[in-house]
Amino acid sequence: MEKKIRLEVVTPQRVVFEDDVEALIIPGIDGYIGIWPDHAPMVVRLDLGVIRYRKGQSLERIAITGGFLEIAQNKAVVLADSAELASEIDILRAREALERAKKRLDEKEGHLDFQRAQAALRRALNRLKAAGAE
Repeated sequence: MEKKIRLEVVTPQRVVFEDDVEALIIPGIDGYIGIWPDHAPMVVRLDLGVIRYRKGQSLERIAITGGFLEIAQNKAVVLADSAELASEIDILRAREALERAKKRLDEKEGHLDFQRAQAALRRALNRLKAAGAE
């Protein structure tokens, strides 16, 4: 029997995912990190990005906007600011959000909150990437 890792992805609103997986790749603030069974215990700060995990023959994705990962004894717990399974992402809505963010950045209005518009752009791109619609 192949060893597995228990992956839990939790936000302040809900448990997004909870199941056994063969391996996962997470977006740490210093780059993506691969996690396999029997990984050394650690705590990692997460960046906006896509968690990829392998379950059986499929490679699945979860979009997150940051948080923390704790791994110990073949259990990986992600405490995310926000998270969405790829299957939950409304691609049309994400594309609309991307276009709105691009338009705001292109207009360069005097009252534009540049950082907020840039963050909206990054979130929309991340959601599309997780949904496989980039």
